[in-house]
Order: sequence, then C-alpha cells, then structure tokens
Amino acid sequence: MTAPLDADVLIAGGGPIGLATALELQARGLTAIVIEPRAGTIDKACGEGLMPGALAALGRLGVDPAGHPLRGIRYQDARREVTHRYRSAAGRGVRRTVLHDALRARAAEVGIETRHERVDEVAQHDDHVVVGGMRARWLIGADGLHSTVRAAAGLERPARASSRDRRRYGLRQHFAVAPWSDLVEVTYLPEAELYITPVDEGTVGVAVLAPRPLDLEAALAQAPAVRERLAGAAEASTLRGAGALRQRTRARTAGRVALVGDASGYVDALAGEGLRVGLAQAEVLADCLARDDLPGYERAWARSTRDFRLLTAGLLAAATSPARGLIVPAAAALPRVFGAVVERLAR
Repeated sequence: MTAPLDADVLIAGGGPIGLATALELQARGLTAIVIEPRAGTIDKACGEGLMPGALAALGRLGVDPAGHPLRGIRYQDARREVTHRYRSAAGRGVRRTVLHDALRARAAEVGIETRHERVDEVAQHDDHVVVGGMRARWLIGADGLHSTVRAAAGLERPARASSRDRRRYGLRQHFAVAPWSDLVEVTYLPEAELYITPVDEGTVGVAVLAPRPLDLEAALAQAPAVRERLAGAAEASTLRGAGALRQRTRARTAGRVALVGDASGYVDALAGEGLRVGLAQAEVLADCLARDDLPGYERAWARSTRDFRLLTAGLLAAATSPARGLIVPAAAALPRVFGAVVERLAR
C-alpha cells in the first residue's frame, strides 16, 4: 500500500521567495509545506529596494509591507550623477525583516504550514520525493545562495578557477537617520558600489558590494557626501554580510526537484532586483506544477530571468573590468539608455 503524501510540494527555505512560492502554489490549488530550520523573523544582507514590479507581484499575493516610497534610481561617482525616476508606479524601500514578517503573516492567514526542520537528505522516487520523513510530489529548493537542495540534487556548478579571485560579496548596515531622498542612490567607488536605500521615515540602509576584503567604513570614507549625511547617526541593525554572490547551476530541475530564487543561480546584486526575479520564478514554477509540467520550468525560468541576467551580466562585466570608471559617465551621457535599462529591470 502506498503511503499518503503530506503535501503536493515541499519547499526548503522559509525566506521571502520560499513563502511567495507557497502562496503561488496555494492560489493554484496545490498544497505546500515550508521547511525552515530558523524560527521567527529571518534577517539577511540585501539592498531592500523593491522596484515597482516586485511591489505589484507582492500585492497580487495579498502582501503590502510597510516602507518608504522609492521613485527612481541615481547613479553617481565623484564627478557626475544621473537620475531616472520611474515613469509609472513607485517602488518601496522595505526592511528585510518587515518583508519577511508580512509574508509570514500572509502565509499563516491562508493556512500554509511551516515546519522548523533542516533539510539534510533528499530521496527521489519515480512519483514522489522524501525529505525528513515527509512525502510530496515535488521538492522546491528556495534555500538561498548556498542551497543545500541544489547540492543534494547535483545541480551545483563550481566556480571557475579563473573567476574565484574576482568573486564579489556584500555588507549591509542600517542607520537611524531620516532619508534625504526618495531614490536608491548607487555610488561607484574605485573598487566597490555603495547603495543607499530609505526603508522607513527614520532609517536608511547602506550596502556595499565589492571583492574581498570588504570594509563598510572604508567605503564610506571614499564617499564624503554620504558619510556627512550619516555623521552622528546611530547604527540601527547588526552588520550582515552575504556572498560569494555569483552562483552557477547546471540546470534548474532534476527529477522531481526544482530551484527558485537565489538557489537557482545568481549573477550579482549589482542591478538590485533579485527579489523581483525570484517572485517571477515563483509564479512560473507554480504555473508549471499546476500543469504537472516540471520540465517546462526550465524554459519558463530562462524566459522570466533573461532580461535581468543579460543586463546584470553586462553591467557586472563592465564593473569588474578596466572600463569600470566609464559606467557613470556613460549613463550620464546617455540618460535615455540608462532610463530604459532601469525601466526594464523595474517591471
């Protein structure tokens, strides 16, 4: 006699993308159990700027997190700046903890179960998977940059030896100061990018992306205008790091396992819209599973991430090359092109 299934889908990872995937599946009549070893609110180093498309995707799921309006993006260096304001809806700066709490509350409201366990082993069979004694038709890895599910399914692609010394990392810290802008401000330094994101009426997030070694204080010392605005402001969060940011995968599916969000492969945080891409992946993956067409997810994943991957890869190539110093001057000289890129990523 075949044992009954615990759910249609098990989701490893209870962060924003794991919870969003569970909500997408439930909206299509599929049951999901979220497996997350950490209880309570999960913080993470990230830019925290939700572009208009990400905010719309969350709204469709019944999630409307509090934050600070974002009306565009500014690129600047020591000599130039260029600003693009969104043509239609605004985005929103949202603390990662606030976003996670809003998604957890929505998942609890609609009856999605979370089990606080760790995914150590994955057993695949012809018509089901088994994880920690739980059985389901499919398993989704939404467990981040260093995904356990990705490794267990044999989907990890090691970094090339030639690129290991160029891997990039991130740091994030909040400061208790009133935002001075309704923009995400990206300051290009000689070897790093400094991101300023207003997340509520009394807090800004500061993130730095660069190869190792990382030092937030050293980055701020190279951006005197930002440092002056933060002068005397108290730290409003614990300093957190993330990386290596570049993660490569052989594929996004293997048997009855699929990957979504950062676990599915990640180019870099440079374009600042990883969450939007993860939400798009969650939507197309749920569509595929509702049709019992997991193999179709590979094509849908490629379509849903294509613009982000191409634009971010191009920007990253420039940022890690001798042409790095030309990024802001080129954007300032071609504001319409810069605006078109921002709008494309904001959708």
